[in-house]
Amino acid sequence: MKLLRVGTAGRERPALLDPDGTLRDLSGLVADIDGTLLADEDALGRIRSAAAAGDLPALDATGLRTGPPLARIGKIVCIGLNYHDHAREIGAEPPAEPVIFFKAPDTVVGPDDTVLIPRGSVKTDWEVELAVVIGRTARYLESAEEGRAHVAGYAVAHDVSEREFQTERGGTWDKGKNCETFNPLGPWLVTADEVPDPQNLSLRLWVNGELKQDGTTAEQIFPVGEVVRYVSRFMTLYPGDVVNTGTPAGVAMGRPEPKPYLRAGDVVELEVTGLGRQRQVLAQA
Repeated sequence: MKLLRVGTAGRERPALLDPDGTLRDLSGLVADIDGTLLADEDALGRIRSAAAAGDLPALDATGLRTGPPLARIGKIVCIGLNYHDHAREIGAEPPAEPVIFFKAPDTVVGPDDTVLIPRGSVKTDWEVELAVVIGRTARYLESAEEGRAHVAGYAVAHDVSEREFQTERGGTWDKGKNCETFNPLGPWLVTADEVPDPQNLSLRLWVNGELKQDGTTAEQIFPVGEVVRYVSRFMTLYPGDVVNTGTPAGVAMGRPEPKPYLRAGDVVELEVTGLGRQRQVLAQA
């Protein structure tokens, strides 16, 4: 299933995109798309049955904003340097273990919402990523297979980053990762049954129409199941938590000088196979 949330910011309603591209209203069946729903197999089953029976009312998508596909996110765990090609482009050794940092849930915006360049920023960068949404409580998992089994679904994430804040201002990466609007998510949460192999997905990103990133999750150093297993050894993952699994080569930081960092007015578009497409116009904060 392709689950999403539509409407004005803060007032989104749950919806489903059916196979013929019609938007269907879920508000009569469920309160929202969140961790509570993803952990409830009976509720998900009712959605599937209603969709198959044609019982879900259609929504007019004209002029309707698409919000983040997940409400009440608990935490966003991010994996740094998780692509062989990205590590090569910035001259970094592939890490022996996953690099973990966090984004606050309030960085999440809709897939086509405005992204704000922070005040004082000169190195705002783009990063297309595969986001993993947890559906079952993951605690001290033993195998990558268990890790995959705890995934409810997948989405497109844009891990926007300010590189000067991240690497030149002291401390951890958090200052460069948690600026407002720095995690567009969606358009859809695609349930795991529709993504048979998360290590066989293409990721692409364009800036002002020019292709900048063209990668594949096959390049991940630590695949999805291993990432979930590893993270569960250090913290408990709950339904509705999100894991951003890293970005392939092609970011501004990895390019020759002068590096083409983002500026107000730039347009960024990104997509992951089967998970939909995002489009953001950059503006000054």
